[in-house]
Amino acid sequence: MFYQADLESNVRARTAELTEANASLIKLNEQLALAHVQMVQSEKLASIGQLAAGVAHEINNPLAYIFSNFGTLENYLSQLFDMLAVCEASEQVMKSMILSAQTRSKHEHLDLAFLKDDVPILMRETKEGLIRVREIVQNLKDFSRVDAQLAWEFTDIHLGLDSTLKIIGNELKYAADVVKHYGELPKVECIASQLNQVFLNFLVNAAQSMSERRGEISLRTSVQGATVCIEIADNGCGIAPENQGRIFEPFFTTKAIGKGTGLGLSIAYGIVRVHHGKIELESTLGHGTLFRIILPIRQHGADIPPAVV
Repeated sequence: MFYQADLESNVRARTAELTEANASLIKLNEQLALAHVQMVQSEKLASIGQLAAGVAHEINNPLAYIFSNFGTLENYLSQLFDMLAVCEASEQVMKSMILSAQTRSKHEHLDLAFLKDDVPILMRETKEGLIRVREIVQNLKDFSRVDAQLAWEFTDIHLGLDSTLKIIGNELKYAADVVKHYGELPKVECIASQLNQVFLNFLVNAAQSMSERRGEISLRTSVQGATVCIEIADNGCGIAPENQGRIFEPFFTTKAIGKGTGLGLSIAYGIVRVHHGKIELESTLGHGTLFRIILPIRQHGADIPPAVV
């Protein structure tokens, strides 16, 4: 009887310990989940900042000559309106020698032939600048897919690659030439904005892997049965063999302090996994790296996972 009571007491004590330990584990898991969300958001904010810098630079180029042209046009139009005012007065009192002299003076000062040639050029350049700004904004919309942030839909992979290339074009153009070998792809069921984030991470890594010499980044797409294959290759510095098994680990980075969070490839890996895909790596130190992203063309109904927020 005493033994049974002692056993029951021990069981109750052990149960209480396990309950407390379980509560602690649940709390710790919640804290880890929150920390993961915060880190993902931090990486997204870093990417947004990088995008914003690139977009600002790209928009500033056409805006610079738009504003320059408008300044010149304002001056031209001011002169033209002055001339028109004199002409109108001259028409009313054409016989007045004073106004006729003013007309001649304005005409001599104003090179109408030059203005007739230059104004159309300025207007054309200004229109081209505005079109370029519109294209940049559209590229950003295509990249972020603000109209369908977390929607699974059939998407053109090439459109995603091209919009990402344009968004980070300023960073790429100083580092490498981009060569595209696109195959004929069907539309792929995916969350477009998330795949664009994957492309962004791999392309930025490729650009940053280049040394002082100008390199090359190659994009190749193909169909493999029920999957599509996207290859992003560079001839940069490559990845050391001892690091190749760790590059998708959260916070692992070989970049200098302040140059990377170590989350970009980890998030890319997670996004591809959510899409029931996989990433393959081939790299030779000193010669370059190839990332191969393999994705199913179609997700399977009820198996479609929730979006990565």
